[in-house]
Amino acid sequence: MFSYDSLPPPKSFLTAAASFTASALLFRTIASDLIPTEHIKSLFKRFSTQLTVVIEESDGLTPNQLFEAANIYLGTKLSPSTHRIKANKAEKDDELTVTVDRNQPIIDVFQNVKCTWVLQTEVIEVDHNSNSRSELKFFELDFHKKHKETVLKDYLPYVLKKATEIKDANKAVKLHTVDYYSGTDYWSPVVLNHPATFESMAMDLDKKVELMEDLDMFVRRKEYYRRVGRAWKRGYLFYGPPGTGKSSLIAAMANYLKFDVYDLDLKEVRGNSDLRKMLVGTKNRSIIVIEDIDACGVGLQSRETENDASNSNEEDDKSKSF
Repeated sequence: MFSYDSLPPPKSFLTAAASFTASALLFRTIASDLIPTEHIKSLFKRFSTQLTVVIEESDGLTPNQLFEAANIYLGTKLSPSTHRIKANKAEKDDELTVTVDRNQPIIDVFQNVKCTWVLQTEVIEVDHNSNSRSELKFFELDFHKKHKETVLKDYLPYVLKKATEIKDANKAVKLHTVDYYSGTDYWSPVVLNHPATFESMAMDLDKKVELMEDLDMFVRRKEYYRRVGRAWKRGYLFYGPPGTGKSSLIAAMANYLKFDVYDLDLKEVRGNSDLRKMLVGTKNRSIIVIEDIDACGVGLQSRETENDASNSNEEDDKSKSF
């Protein structure tokens, strides 16, 4: 028969508990001194089924495109369980930019693969003498090891693609004009705050729909142009008296495509060399506007061959090119 008299006194329980706690703390201290924390973590990871991909903010002086893409993409994957976010708005932007803050796990599911993202930071010493420090940012992407091929070959390229789409949709369209005094860059940009859109344009409906469909097809067929070995560009010729809406139509196209506009006046071009540098200085996914080509009396003659001059004239036949 059970008797409470056979139990040891409470003092014995407290003494045993205190002894066990002290032994555990002593073992933990000895383990920490003898085995570095990194080795302990590495030991546990050997038996883990998870794989971690580290995506650093930069590779030396070169920014990591994948880090920037992940930062943009994950801003659209925030959940109610996320406790901390970062918000930013540049003067040129119309809307806030929301990104994830550090140590906030973001879960994303791609093709039934669970991917967990966490933004981490690490403080590193730049100069031991001056005690200057720098903060290294990086994403840790965790997923099951068996999905390695899916994540590396399908998921990460998908993140890059989606980030580009998000950035293009939110970016402010810029107008670039020639500035010979801006150093090595001929182009000086300003934000194009033009209200023109295809919805607000007063033009023939059939022509408007035809132009929009042509623009959409041009954008979709970028890969096709690459496969057949052709330059990805499209030319249009707009003509008419002043005030008939040519500039507004160009602005509507730029706002529709989210393409920057480069305004090129051939009368300001000093020669073929300048023209080449200006064209090389333009970015992809942009509209190059060559104004008043019928009134331009400047002949850009090639120094090498007449064929170059012929090619230059062929380019002048199109007033807008991509």
